[in-house]
Amino acid sequence: MSNKVPDDSGRSEYNTSYKVGQDNVKFLGLDVLNPVFSTSAIIIFAFIIGSILFPTDASAILSGAKNWAINNFDWFFMVSGNIFVLFCLALIVLPFGKIRLGGKEAKSDHSTMSWFSMLFAAGMGIGLMFWSVAEPVAYYTGWYGTPFNAIANTPEAKDLAMGATMFHWGLHPWAIYAVVGLSLAFFAYNKGLPLTIRSAFYPLFGEKVWGGIGHFIDVISVIATIFGLATSLGFGAQQATSGLNFLFDIPNTLTTQIIVICAVTAVAIISVARGLEGGVKLLSNINMIIAAVLALFIVIVGHTGEIFLAIGSFFLNYVENVIPLSNWIGREDETFYHGWTVFYWAWWISWSPFVGMFIARVSRGRTVREFVVAVLLVPTVVSIVWMAIFGGSALEQAEAGVGALANGISDSSLAMFQMFASMPLTSITSFVAIVLVLVFFVTSSDSGSLVIDGITAGGKTDAPMIQRVFWAVLEGIIAIALLIGGGSEALGAIQAAAITIGLPFTFLMLIMCISLWKGLKSDMHLYK
Repeated sequence: MSNKVPDDSGRSEYNTSYKVGQDNVKFLGLDVLNPVFSTSAIIIFAFIIGSILFPTDASAILSGAKNWAINNFDWFFMVSGNIFVLFCLALIVLPFGKIRLGGKEAKSDHSTMSWFSMLFAAGMGIGLMFWSVAEPVAYYTGWYGTPFNAIANTPEAKDLAMGATMFHWGLHPWAIYAVVGLSLAFFAYNKGLPLTIRSAFYPLFGEKVWGGIGHFIDVISVIATIFGLATSLGFGAQQATSGLNFLFDIPNTLTTQIIVICAVTAVAIISVARGLEGGVKLLSNINMIIAAVLALFIVIVGHTGEIFLAIGSFFLNYVENVIPLSNWIGREDETFYHGWTVFYWAWWISWSPFVGMFIARVSRGRTVREFVVAVLLVPTVVSIVWMAIFGGSALEQAEAGVGALANGISDSSLAMFQMFASMPLTSITSFVAIVLVLVFFVTSSDSGSLVIDGITAGGKTDAPMIQRVFWAVLEGIIAIALLIGGGSEALGAIQAAAITIGLPFTFLMLIMCISLWKGLKSDMHLYK
């Protein structure tokens, strides 16, 4: 299939003779773009082997690199995050919002609910399960610093805990995903370029994106994605086993963690083999139904009135603190600022190739305005409601001295289960939460496998099924190998590597904004 755009389209500056898969090689049933596939594989296995053989040294080196990036480029991460938010808000109100992904007559491939379910599950569904209780209580009790050095366990700390939690899960992370996702969707569906990261840079680099520059961009994207998924799977297994131990007294051992990873990987293989419609889409819809039921249950059995008041409190504290928390000048709350905010920004950016490309893949037929509203504003509203239900209930327990949370956070992986322990039907809610955590991990794994497969296949979306299965299996193997070889220390080392990769990708994302602006501007004459 040629990606050449018809001359009468008025978009001749994007004409390219490059064909999807033209440089691919086929071997052992695979169909891959060799420079990206082989380079990524070599780097990944080198990191993994080094982390397993020398976990302490690897952790020290990579953690040092991560700290160097965070401490020296904190301002850069913060400024860039603010730029991404302003850029996305501008796209909503500017005439660019009329442009439809895929052309004026394009129709969406998925219902609005299924579309939102998929982008939300891929974006941060599992993170909201993990941190919706632990994070606001951590800020309130000063577990690892408080925003603006507020005195822990005070009304001021509680208000800031609400505002800071939403700051980390609101507009900024979703703007990061929206920039990458919209760029990829626009250049793939409106300019006929391959659905891969390098295509977003075509307006600036031209045909060079099919060579070394493009290979470099795609390799960084693959490494960031596989490292992020593998570490999340490893840490997620530890959280799931903590919940199983808490609920059923199942030993929280390495063997249990490996069994959990194998189970998640097995389901992910089935899902990824079924493809987008029968796999990720189905599981994402199931995710949202279970999550809605769990949230509704908490509202009913909890202090319903106070939960509804908490929704308003989370919103107001977010609005009140979003600008002060976005400031990078003269910050004295260094523990909180570097340990939470800048860390989060680097982590979201390292995940943006994966989440952005997956969102792009399911967003054909949406207008730019629809896309940005759905990816930026709707998730922020949903996150406010979710955080108010779970985080608000947890803060209420901590403030009232009820249950384990009265003593603060001892183990972040247990925080949600400790909150459930002070509510009715603890066993049922805890079990549902464990199921939801595991299903969210499956959707992350199989959607990530689809993304990595597309990048390493040069933008092909119909590569052999065995490739998608290969990446799903590799994610599980990496997580298990790291747990066996070095445990949390090895997982932390690879996570540090992923966060460090967030620094160069931030530069790429700023370039992506310029490239997208040029691309959208070239299409405006079609909508007059």
